[in-house]
Amino acid sequence: MLILSQIQPPDFNTDVHFILPLTAEERTRSRHKFTLADGKEVFLRLPRGTVLHNDDILTDETQNNFIRIIAKPEPVLTVVAHTPLLLLRAAYHLGNRHVPVEITPNYLRLSPDSVLRTMLEKLGLEIKEEVVTFQPELGAYGGAYVHHHSHS
Repeated sequence: MLILSQIQPPDFNTDVHFILPLTAEERTRSRHKFTLADGKEVFLRLPRGTVLHNDDILTDETQNNFIRIIAKPEPVLTVVAHTPLLLLRAAYHLGNRHVPVEITPNYLRLSPDSVLRTMLEKLGLEIKEEVVTFQPELGAYGGAYVHHHSHS
């Protein structure tokens, strides 16, 4: 088993040996075992609170093995509004529920949740189901997001 304990900044000149596609939630795990496409097992042993980003490069203590992290497409709800104010209102209500949200000037993105979808539709927003990469905000203090309860 390969133990990955160091992060290097994205560098496309690094000779990457493996690719590890991870969902947004998986990119918040600092201690976890994953299986690569070829069946090889890797174990993350990163500092607590580490959040991995698309194109980050992980390596072991010997720096002989390099693995590139790729944001894995996953099911999401993409929320768009007819006005910026309506999009801000949606962000406010989602934030009140401590929901991991990707925020852009043109849309909000969150994990599928039927109760939140209904709330957003009642506010007048348009919701589109997609399978794309998800990059939620890390929060005001830069920590990983955690979502422990259900809205159903």
